[in-house]
Amino acid sequence: MPNFNYRGRDSGGQITQGLLEGASPAAVADALAGRGIIPLSISPAPESAKDNAAGSSLNSLASLQIFKQKVEHIDVLMFSRQIHTLLKAGVPIMRSLTGLQESSNNPAMKEVIQEVRESLDSGRELSVSLARHPKVFSPFYLSMVRVGEMTGRLEEIFIRLFEHMEFESFMKQQIKSALRYPSFVIAAMVIAMFVVNIFVIPAFAKVFAGFNTELPLMTRMLLGFSNFMVNWWYMLLAAMAGAFFLFRSWVATKAGRYQWDKIKLGFPIAGKIIRKATLARFARSFALAARSGVPIIQAMTTVAQTVDNDYIARKVEGMREGVERGESVLRVAVSAGVFTPVVLQMIAVGEESGALDDMMEEIATMYQNEVEYELKTLAQQIEPILITLLGIMVLILALGIFLPIWDLGKAAIKK
Repeated sequence: MPNFNYRGRDSGGQITQGLLEGASPAAVADALAGRGIIPLSISPAPESAKDNAAGSSLNSLASLQIFKQKVEHIDVLMFSRQIHTLLKAGVPIMRSLTGLQESSNNPAMKEVIQEVRESLDSGRELSVSLARHPKVFSPFYLSMVRVGEMTGRLEEIFIRLFEHMEFESFMKQQIKSALRYPSFVIAAMVIAMFVVNIFVIPAFAKVFAGFNTELPLMTRMLLGFSNFMVNWWYMLLAAMAGAFFLFRSWVATKAGRYQWDKIKLGFPIAGKIIRKATLARFARSFALAARSGVPIIQAMTTVAQTVDNDYIARKVEGMREGVERGESVLRVAVSAGVFTPVVLQMIAVGEESGALDDMMEEIATMYQNEVEYELKTLAQQIEPILITLLGIMVLILALGIFLPIWDLGKAAIKK
């Protein structure tokens, strides 16, 4: 869109001017009116300004390095916390960003803050300036900042965003910690299977070859699979790699992501944890949006982008459509079919009392506590399954390897 230079008078009667993007002068005037600025003059920005902006963009792209440090989750987390503290103390936004830029230890975050400052200098809003970095700030983050600008409660929004992001970080760390032990055991079993089939079974195959008799079915299956792995191991690895990349490509599609997210919820043990964690994220995001003054319909649209599960996101969008038709939140929640009766009862109480945001916060806390308990007992729940799989593998190996030796011993005794 073209850029326009504007000059106007704010609500305090002070003259203000800057650069703003817009489809037309009328669109720029509407944007200024939304900020409480009465436009005095609006004129197209000189082409040189656009060329300079384009040139600076090209220079920044040319300066990119292959192994450039990225903005991490912790950087955005600390940015939210620190800017809340500065704004609450009455420090102007530009001075706050300058201080955060100087104190940041991540060069990538320094660059992002610098570009946000330059965007603010040119007359853009904070939410628009942050939106120029979609890989750093999520759509939900941007929507909440936009609400803070509209309501004048920006410092409150940032502390709530900090708490929300801290909650998400905690959940991810808990899940990774709980899956570490089962992943190690499964990897050890896979490595053991490869070692047995490539080195152990071929040694027994030479012994069995001297029996000059028909081997049991289990032994023949083991020998056949071992021969396949010895002779075609590279094909097996290629097939596994191909399957992995095909799966990644399928999940990258919209339909594939939806189906995979739906399948995940049906996994034994892990499925219920994923469902509860997703619904905890939904309830916490909804409570945050509702407390910040976001209308329910807009809140559901925004929250659908934060649940990180396309299947649940579709359910939330269906709830939004129901509310748009005039249905109650309880009714659309029942139709979604993803909430437990206890949660539905809490939603009903919240809707009747006008404290739906408080009830959603309670729901998020309840789900979070349940997820924490499930994660703490995850190893105990998975352990019997792992032991059973290990026992089946040992039984197959024992039957396949020792049955021929057992039969040979019985034949020798009869002789």
